Amino acid sequence: QVQLVESGGGLVQAGGSLRLSCAASGRTISMYTMGWFRQAPGKEREFVAAVVWSIGITYYTDSVKGRFTISRDNAKNTVYLQMNSLKPEDTAVYYCAAKMGTRGGPRNSYDYWGQGTQVTVSS
Repeated sequence: QVQLVESGGGLVQAGGSLRLSCAASGRTISMYTMGWFRQAPGKEREFVAAVVWSIGITYYTDSVKGRFTISRDNAKNTVYLQMNSLKPEDTAVYYCAAKMGTRGGPRNSYDYWGQGTQVTVSS
């Protein structure tokens, strides 16, 4: 069982930055893959980034490469999403997710989800 709580969302102008945090609690968190997803109004949920906790391998969707960075702090059991050069099309509810291991690939098969945090980027 893993509990996830996101924070750090807000309203920002295009070109600005936000840092999202996801605090995780539960057993054997070091064995998990942690991911960030987002869902814009009227759109399907979209994969954004993921990190394999134990070894630090990261993955990104093409639209955020060079702008977003996923990282983790083992001491705090927290994963971060640093978002720079934000664009209006980044506006969405951002969700933290977790799964045991890496089966299914970095984009799929997540078992645990946070409640989401709103990111709004204005023009």
